[in-house]
Amino acid sequence: MSSMDKTSETRQRYPHLFELATRWADNDIYGHVNNAAYYLFFDTAVNRYLIDHGVLDAIRSEIFGVVVETGCRYFKSLVFPDLLDICLRVAKIGNSSVRYELAIFRRGETDPAATGHFVQVYVDRASRKPVPVPEQVRAVLAPLLAR
Repeated sequence: MSSMDKTSETRQRYPHLFELATRWADNDIYGHVNNAAYYLFFDTAVNRYLIDHGVLDAIRSEIFGVVVETGCRYFKSLVFPDLLDICLRVAKIGNSSVRYELAIFRRGETDPAATGHFVQVYVDRASRKPVPVPEQVRAVLAPLLAR
């Protein structure tokens, strides 16, 4: 997908930036951050944004997003103790789903180490059946919509 091509991605294309420090445990036996950790970085950035903006309480929210799709393209290795900028935008808000796009930059670098996407479908906690994205969530995500 061309919108997630490394050469066109800059921090400026993302309305929100989340700072994150890699941890010793993120490194794998090969001496770099394991690929699975990138998905944890994405999950952390998205959910932290929702929590910070008052639309997600992981314990009490009756409606919340569950991940149904995720993907990542890796361009360069990260290692502990790198400081990261996890950049976030919303590509689309559907009836019951939200597609987030993310880029991970090592602090001070202009090219991303990775780009990816993360799709959540909103469900009712009790039934786990899809429901419309709540209006309050839509309002909080509107500033992140890709232009």
